[in-house]
Amino acid sequence: MNYKKNILITGGAGFIGSHVVRLFVNNYPEYRIINLDKLTYAGNLNNLRDVENQPNYTFVKEDICNLERMVELFDEYNVDGVIHLAAESHVDRSITDPFTFAQTNVMGTLSLLQAAKEKWAGNFEGKLFYHVSTDEVYGALGFDETLFTEETRYDPHSPYSASKAASDHFVRSYHDTYGLPIVISNCSNNYGPFQFPEKLIPLFIHNIRNNKPLPVYGKGENVRDWLYVEDHARAIDLIFHQGKLGDTYNIGGFNEWKNIDLIKVIIKTVDKQLGNPEGTSDHLITYVTDRAGHDLRYAIDATKIKNELGWEPSLQFEEGIEKTVKWYLDNEDWLNSVTSGDYQRYYKIIYGSN
Repeated sequence: MNYKKNILITGGAGFIGSHVVRLFVNNYPEYRIINLDKLTYAGNLNNLRDVENQPNYTFVKEDICNLERMVELFDEYNVDGVIHLAAESHVDRSITDPFTFAQTNVMGTLSLLQAAKEKWAGNFEGKLFYHVSTDEVYGALGFDETLFTEETRYDPHSPYSASKAASDHFVRSYHDTYGLPIVISNCSNNYGPFQFPEKLIPLFIHNIRNNKPLPVYGKGENVRDWLYVEDHARAIDLIFHQGKLGDTYNIGGFNEWKNIDLIKVIIKTVDKQLGNPEGTSDHLITYVTDRAGHDLRYAIDATKIKNELGWEPSLQFEEGIEKTVKWYLDNEDWLNSVTSGDYQRYYKIIYGSN
């Protein structure tokens, strides 16, 4: 079949990536979607069981740092669009292993950029390299400071955010130096189904269900802006199709919560759905030493994408949390497979350890 577009989505077996892959596979049967994922601990093909047999879906296991293979894949699939989500993303892991974050997030992005430049040279018409980034590149806000905009100066504070900031700069440099058609988006914290349970919301849902401690950094006063993952996927869809080349778009939920207040909402919601009396799990809150370089507040101003592309969040936070808690409680097998590591052992048998 001759497809209208051949889109390479990196990190498509991960949390956000799987939602983007699902949206594009289901909504654009005229596109061939190539899901490229290394299947590290955060990549799980069980996230995509509902689309894995679709005729316009292809999975490729590979490392984005392998430039030779990236060039071959651009050739093999005639790639004319990239949505780049593959990244190491957990701040705590970046503190203990910054080199892996630099390798994947910086050198992996550079590998993809170089492959796109080489294969699209002289014919950028209809091509697009879309780089998905984070609000953490902007640093931290005080409680009384205005929101991050697309013009906010970069000020990363962790090895993770520094690696993402560097990758953003490389993407812009390929646009300015070589004319590569690019767009970038920087998004706030996502939540929803299929999120790896090292992250706060799925971790706490799992711990409440199993009567385990809920570790809270410091006093729980750090503030984050939360966005339901399917709303992020919709924004990516809009930016890919309608975004202005060379531009940056901030994606946020206009939905700020202190960590401790968020945790109390999660506790209340989980206890309610489990049939526990209100307050049953409050005792699980356990305050721990604050994370090194822990940014006080992130908050995104998403006015630009709303005004230019008509995007805004579809869910209020309480509604999104209800849906999220229900999904994790209803999908205990998925959660147990991830927490036990069974899914990784299976992939090593099927695809090998590399």
